[in-house]
Amino acid sequence: MRVISLNLNGIRSAFNKGLPAWLQQQEADIVCLQELKAQAGDMTPDMLNPHGYFGYFHYAEKKGYSGVGIWSRKQADEVIIGMGRPEFDAEGRYIEAKYGNLSVVSLYLPSGSSGEERQAVKFKFMEAFMPHLLALKQSGRDVLLCGDWNIAHTEKDLRNWKGNKKNSGFLPEERTWLTQLFNEVGFVDVFRKLHPELEAYTWWSNRGQAWAKDVGWRIDYQIATPGLAAKATQTGIYKEQRFSDHAPLLVDYEA
Repeated sequence: MRVISLNLNGIRSAFNKGLPAWLQQQEADIVCLQELKAQAGDMTPDMLNPHGYFGYFHYAEKKGYSGVGIWSRKQADEVIIGMGRPEFDAEGRYIEAKYGNLSVVSLYLPSGSSGEERQAVKFKFMEAFMPHLLALKQSGRDVLLCGDWNIAHTEKDLRNWKGNKKNSGFLPEERTWLTQLFNEVGFVDVFRKLHPELEAYTWWSNRGQAWAKDVGWRIDYQIATPGLAAKATQTGIYKEQRFSDHAPLLVDYEA
């Protein structure tokens, strides 16, 4: 089972940059999307159901903002749109699809980089989300959480960690929250499990030649329950083409 997670930074923009042709080559079973920046009326048939995929989406109420989705080869048994918290669900940040005993989530955790107000929203989301994550872990199901978490966990996960200690995305409280998710709740960072020491990134700022110099952050994750994480055989970050300011994160799991 191949799973891809990608923050599109606009689905229309990503399609214009050649995403459909690349996607067809990957033969992924599930593709988790974040930052659609589109409403239902903006979605063309090939965005809704590319190459025979079933498509499921959670749009933000605000135009041109946020939004998440899942494309899958197999039709979902059930789809849950939103976390059940209206203040967050209005921003289109969570969708869960169930396939047998497997739950797949596409997540777009808020960014706090625009200022204190949005950082407060991010912290509030994190506080509300942790009990939800605990419930998922305790469900007895295989759970895979894919998406843009907007947090680099360790110093290996961003190039300029020394200069970002006080910046959103690398704040001590954010990193501790992820540590709690891994060490206490028991979820597994699949990329880090397969590559314990590798310094590799999934997002690059548009400023200061960050992409050219590989001054990036690893903020996109596939986070799984232990049994599912143990089935991961290989992972990669695709950088040969650029569809957005994020790179696709690919993981192959044994069936």
